Amino acid sequence: MHISRVSREPRKPRTSRASLRTVKAARWGAALLALSGTTSVLAPVTAQAGGPSGDPGRAKPTIVLVHGAFADASSWSGVVQRLQQNGYTVAAPANPLRGVAQDSAYLASFLKSITGPIILAGHSYGGEVISQAAVGNANVKALVYINAIMPDAGESQAVLAAKFAPAPLAQALKQVPFRNADGTTGTDVYIQPDRLRQVFAADLPRSQADIMAATQRPIAMSAFADKLTGAAWRTKPVYALVGKKDRAVNPSLELFEAKRANARKTVEIDSSHVSLVSHPQAVKDLIVNAAEDYMWK
Repeated sequence: MHISRVSREPRKPRTSRASLRTVKAARWGAALLALSGTTSVLAPVTAQAGGPSGDPGRAKPTIVLVHGAFADASSWSGVVQRLQQNGYTVAAPANPLRGVAQDSAYLASFLKSITGPIILAGHSYGGEVISQAAVGNANVKALVYINAIMPDAGESQAVLAAKFAPAPLAQALKQVPFRNADGTTGTDVYIQPDRLRQVFAADLPRSQADIMAATQRPIAMSAFADKLTGAAWRTKPVYALVGKKDRAVNPSLELFEAKRANARKTVEIDSSHVSLVSHPQAVKDLIVNAAEDYMWK
């Protein structure tokens, strides 16, 4: 009789419980190594997203821009566009140009409507207004002065400007009397239209300067003698931009102000008085510098 044989697979060696534990441990170790490797790859990305130090940083501030005399909020248009492209919320309220007390009170009320941190920038006479309006407002984290006037408490623009040679603008002004509804009177000050480009906006095309001359907003003459009751630059971080070709405010005065305020950063550029119009990128960069210093430092 022929008996067929069934071929069998060779029997696998038995794995002991100790060996199984060793295999599992090795697998867990490999998984941990893989996770560790992934973490080390992600870590620099997290640090980069959180800022220079990897700190998640503070909330992004709202940027508030305050125009000066002979201008309106549209003078900030180029700066606003660039800030918005960088993801900032921006507000450029109208400055009444009726005097430091009234204008700063108006701005202070506007600032109270904003929730969260604020970077406050002022151009020219707007520097006076932001200096007083920001007093006592803890949400204002830094002040940025653009070709600005920065009197101290108890000091007026006229007294401050007298410390230096008068700028050519002083000889190109025009006074226009006005009457209020209650019968009181005052005097508005304009720049003589045919001289505006020369003393105010020499680095702008003639056509653009002519439009500025026709649409300029006057400032009350009394504002030049108004004394500040407070100066926030004494207690808040300051950033300053100086126009080296400014003919409306003496550049030496602008440098003096920045030094007196212990400005964290002072930028000098080849600009007329309206650097916010002719050099919006430089102005935007300084404002962002102030914002980022607040967020990361």
